[in-house]
Amino acid sequence: MAERTPAVEAAIDGELRLLDPEVRASPELFGALLHPEFTEFGASGARWDRASIVGVLTASPAPGTRPVTTSRMRGVQLADDLVHLTFDTDSNGRRAHRSSLWRRTDGDWRLWFHQATPFSEE
Repeated sequence: MAERTPAVEAAIDGELRLLDPEVRASPELFGALLHPEFTEFGASGARWDRASIVGVLTASPAPGTRPVTTSRMRGVQLADDLVHLTFDTDSNGRRAHRSSLWRRTDGDWRLWFHQATPFSEE
């Protein structure tokens, strides 16, 4: 099992905040957790940069949307300023394996890279 260093804990906290509906509703709060060079390969196959993901994910959620749930979150500190997280999400029945790289920049932990791969239990 991966060791829960303060850096890993900070990355996990940041990841969970990104999934918080209140944070997702605020471009300022959401954007503050993303590194300026952020890149994502989404579960849809689309490639996102910081500006595009902030715009899409802070838009009004669809009515009846349940919060995203996480499971199997693990973290490894790869360097003093780099943490790798892996976890699974379920968003209204859409499941994805996820991988995130968090970098400490100017004293703050920010999401630098994220990838989601859809999966089913079958």
